[in-house]
Amino acid sequence: MRPEIIPFPPVTARVDALNARYRHHSAISVLGQALSDSDTGAVAMVSSFGAEAVVLLHMVSILDRTTPVLFIDTEMLFAETITYQREVAAHLGLRDTRVIRASRTTIAAHDPDGDLHQSDPDACCALRKTQPLHHALAPFDAWITGRKRYQSGTRAKLDFFEAEGTARIKINPLAHWRPEDVRDYMVENRLPRHPLVVQGYPSIGCAPCTSKVAEGEDPRAGRWRDTEKEECGIHFVDGKPVRAPLRQVS
Repeated sequence: MRPEIIPFPPVTARVDALNARYRHHSAISVLGQALSDSDTGAVAMVSSFGAEAVVLLHMVSILDRTTPVLFIDTEMLFAETITYQREVAAHLGLRDTRVIRASRTTIAAHDPDGDLHQSDPDACCALRKTQPLHHALAPFDAWITGRKRYQSGTRAKLDFFEAEGTARIKINPLAHWRPEDVRDYMVENRLPRHPLVVQGYPSIGCAPCTSKVAEGEDPRAGRWRDTEKEECGIHFVDGKPVRAPLRQVS
């Protein structure tokens, strides 16, 4: 007699179960449970190594330094970010940091002059961030992000766990943190700050699309300034990808 095959629950059902299970847990507890819970499966962390990224990186280093950490190098990042990424990974003893880039062929076909960000920033993000990350995440069932509710209107209702379509789960351990929680954690644990923060960059992305933020401005005001763009496209809003298709080459 063949054993009964129990179907594995779909992403949405697992997300609902995870949010119910860990709703009142702390950030590090959510992260620790997510790394071992069977409902999350194989987990990777995606980190920008930006202004606040060191908080989650530090938590991962405490819980499991072998956790794969994916860093997307768009090749348009600030030089300070590249240096910071290497220094933080070494400082925290992260054992599986993977640098992700778009292929040479794809860049040559769609952005040979490196100016796509000027005419179509959504397509540039899709080319240099979304598609390379999509390929890098293929072996994983879930990925950890550093997003927080206070960062923008599109993140105001963020939960610890969310469905990325039907393919994957996103884990947001810091969803309910406030800016002061981030600052306090970094001070208490003596974590190295991104060098651009003190220069007026509280949110750091690619160099051409990131500007300094004046006192009193929203911390993300310097990202894609004077445009309606709020997200780079690697995240979903209401179950839909916020990105544009690559411009076709004639």
